[in-house]
Amino acid sequence: MFKKVLIANRGEIAVRIIRTCRDLGIWTVAVYPPSDLDSLHVRIADEAHELQSPRRYGDGEEILAIARTCGVDAIHPGYGFLAEEADFARDCAEAGVVFVGPPVPVLERLQAKHMMLAEVEAAGIATAPHSQRTFNGVGLAEMAAEADVLGYPIVIKSARGGRGRGTRLVFKPGKLAENLEQARRESQLVYGDRHLYLEHALWPVCHVDVQVLADHTGAVVHLGERCSSLQQHNQKLVTESPAPCLSPELRQQVWQKALDITRLFEYRGAGTVEFLVDGEGQIYFSDFKSRIQVVHRVTEMVSDIDIVEAQLALASGRTLDFDQSGVQLKGWAIQCRINAEDPWNNYLPSPGVLHRFRIPGGQHVRVDTYGYAGCTVPERYDSLLALVATWGVDREECIRRMKRVLGDFVIAGVQTNLPLHQRIMEHPDFVDGRYKTDFIQQSRLADPAPMASLRDLAIAAAVAYERRTNAFRPVEPEVFRSGWHRSARTLSH
Repeated sequence: MFKKVLIANRGEIAVRIIRTCRDLGIWTVAVYPPSDLDSLHVRIADEAHELQSPRRYGDGEEILAIARTCGVDAIHPGYGFLAEEADFARDCAEAGVVFVGPPVPVLERLQAKHMMLAEVEAAGIATAPHSQRTFNGVGLAEMAAEADVLGYPIVIKSARGGRGRGTRLVFKPGKLAENLEQARRESQLVYGDRHLYLEHALWPVCHVDVQVLADHTGAVVHLGERCSSLQQHNQKLVTESPAPCLSPELRQQVWQKALDITRLFEYRGAGTVEFLVDGEGQIYFSDFKSRIQVVHRVTEMVSDIDIVEAQLALASGRTLDFDQSGVQLKGWAIQCRINAEDPWNNYLPSPGVLHRFRIPGGQHVRVDTYGYAGCTVPERYDSLLALVATWGVDREECIRRMKRVLGDFVIAGVQTNLPLHQRIMEHPDFVDGRYKTDFIQQSRLADPAPMASLRDLAIAAAVAYERRTNAFRPVEPEVFRSGWHRSARTLSH
């Protein structure tokens, strides 16, 4: 196992990785730009180094220079930033530093998304209909013709994507040009590549992920599946494991396809194979994520396997010490993504200072966050503030525990989507497990509260304000101000 690891990331995932490293006795190195100086990952790492580059966590050269100076054995990229960059992994290998992820050839195969889909199709596994070539984002007439052939609704995707960036869902031809320009700009900004491809949108469907682990000998296991259908702005808002949308037969098919695809790409490390399952029970391969995912916690809770620890072990050259029969999936787990944003103002990000930050606790509750009272939520990065997960022996118990946990959370200083999650947990379709990728749009959960509810909230706020202010402003009785008690104590002569 490694002795010293640099975490090339920030926020809750950096905190998550550092804690597992320290459990294993591995010395940790954090990196940070000035805006992240008071972030928790900087405070709990064994050492920390400031990033000078304006590219911050995306500057592989500076991060690798710090790694050489510190003498680290490996770099863990977390997710986002450099996590799926084949060029950075190659630079690490040339510098004698282990990149905690799959080998460079595998990253290259998975980085070109439309080619990856073609390989899976050639292996006899269904994918959503997609364009056979990429476009540089400026050939509107060609892309419009391709969209007409595929049929609307259309998904515009970055050829280098995989993080939801550069992705746009288009229902009508009249909206294609506008969304193409937005996707092109975002793809260029995030990936440094403006090439796009088109995919016929299977909508609505169930979004199912399968977590896999693979070692250098070719041994592969899965850790069950997750349902990530409840999404907003291409981010997985609520995730649960197992997936309530799958029958036992479909579940076995999804697991087997995930293992077959993992072997197809000769994958090594921890990864996620993503599928779309339609109402007819048809399974379509969607993507292969060659990194740890935001939603990995629910898999850890039902499998009792630390995926970050597994990543480090596999990257160090160790083999899997268990086979598929050794994976025991128990109970149910749900994760809610707590963002610093206002769901009732078009999900506008809400940076600022956390004045109060009380995280929930209790049995079978897990909260991963970089936040604490006095910490700054920066405006530059993703609005993700915390990930809260609960476990139960069954789905009913898990939801009941999540309702309690969301009510226990106290965050003051920034707006959050906590109220939205509370509404989701109460919605009949979610409670019954009957939801797909259009849930947020169809359920209208982010609509403003009814006037009656707003009136009651205003009354409660007014009462709370009066009680709080009066508690610190004692009132002197009128009789005390008249002076009679002072006169009564005057001695007569």
